[in-house]
Amino acid sequence: MLSKKTKYGIKALTYLAKQETGVPVSIATISEMENISLKFLESILLTLRKSGLLGSKKGKAGGYYLLKDPKDVKMTTVMRVLEGPIAMVSCVSLNYYEKCADCPDETACAVHHLMIRVRDSNLKIYGETSLADLISY
Repeated sequence: MLSKKTKYGIKALTYLAKQETGVPVSIATISEMENISLKFLESILLTLRKSGLLGSKKGKAGGYYLLKDPKDVKMTTVMRVLEGPIAMVSCVSLNYYEKCADCPDETACAVHHLMIRVRDSNLKIYGETSLADLISY
């Protein structure tokens, strides 16, 4: 299940992608327009800024803005920044692989093979979807 952090992060990114390029939007505005708790949103936007997806400006006219063109922001990046590994189990993760302690043979494990298919399907969809695609809905 998608976490609220990731859901709200995608909503905030989508909102920012619809705004004028490089113009900061206040956290309060995003919070109000997307119905996201201000305190929770602050944490999410800080994570996105630290990852290099967002820039920020301090002061009265400050706020957050996208650093990249929305067509260059793939959902694989967003999901990994906000949600962590895309794979549902560590034994099929491309970036965070760990052998399952309870599995003596991955090659014979039905769960392992199913989760590879799930991971690959998710990666395909996330990789083919940009922030620009989301704002076109």
